[in-house]
Amino acid sequence: MGLCITSMPTAPKLSRRAALGVGAAALAAPTVSQAQTVRWRMVTSWPKNRTGPGVSAQRIVGRINAMSGGRLQIDLFAAGEIVPPFAVLDAVSNGTVEMGHTASLYWQGRMPAAGFFTSVPFGLGPIEHQAWIELRDGQALWDELYKPYGVRAFLAGNTGPSMGGWFRRKLNGVEDLRGMRLRVQGLGAEVYAKLGAVPMTVSAGDLLPALEKGSIDAAEFLAPATDLDTGLPKYAPFYYAPGFNKPNGASELLISLRSWETLSPDLRSVVTEACRAEHALGLADAHQTNAAALTEILGKYPVTLEAFPRSVMEAAQKASSELLSEIAASSPLADRIVGSYRSSLEDLRGWSALAADMARANTRSSPPTP
Repeated sequence: MGLCITSMPTAPKLSRRAALGVGAAALAAPTVSQAQTVRWRMVTSWPKNRTGPGVSAQRIVGRINAMSGGRLQIDLFAAGEIVPPFAVLDAVSNGTVEMGHTASLYWQGRMPAAGFFTSVPFGLGPIEHQAWIELRDGQALWDELYKPYGVRAFLAGNTGPSMGGWFRRKLNGVEDLRGMRLRVQGLGAEVYAKLGAVPMTVSAGDLLPALEKGSIDAAEFLAPATDLDTGLPKYAPFYYAPGFNKPNGASELLISLRSWETLSPDLRSVVTEACRAEHALGLADAHQTNAAALTEILGKYPVTLEAFPRSVMEAAQKASSELLSEIAASSPLADRIVGSYRSSLEDLRGWSALAADMARANTRSSPPTP
């Protein structure tokens, strides 16, 4: 029997331009079909675009949106637009939103060691703190502390060392602090309480009215740029330094663990690097803007720059040491956090002191003393 061969229909010929178009469409199709846009909301503890942390939150959102190529889009909400400033942790934890930009010191009432991830009185400076978090075991301890709340935290900006704050009356000694209503947060609030002051919790948006109306006697917020933007020089004539209660100004980005686990590895890297970039830029920005703001404050307002009396500094340092020991005794995890932090402080402080001496020598245009 002979074979019967049925002829196959001939495919129509494509022009070179059409062929190139088909090829390009085929290459682009997977990207279009697979790139699903993830849209998240970020709440903050700051008024919109507030100098320092508010600007950092805005830059992080812009960076994530751009670096992800549109695959992860973050909508930013200022304090009070969705949740109050001190409800950011709960909002991320319970799934109201996927992200939050805030500061860990706000949660020390429920986690006594939380403040270590923002600032500790007489503790690590910004670069030392970053070294503890990223190069030692700080991040692992942070993850462990926040895991019961279903969130993960990242360093996400830094306003640098804070000033000591704005006072309505001059301090002559530690006795002047007794009964003083002082807006101060974090572990510094507990140090001031040990010195007899009355720490007050006031959000950034309510701070100026509280000082203006006299419902507080003094206010510690951040540093010159943010203080000027808030308007604090208008209502308190004595500006104190150093900011022993907050030598570091780390912000945190909170992400729901459930949401985090849905991200692809490359989008996780985008978030991580966006936060890391803001830590560096935030510090540089703070240095630049604080220098200019301090000059403006002292030139424009009837304000004097004051140093804390020695008795205040000595009493505060003693109280801080006692406080850290009390926190360490609060739980096994807190003990490990305090121990790790103190170890980093001991290991890094020698070089930090020498580097500071060299920087001061350079500003005097003379070589450091051997």
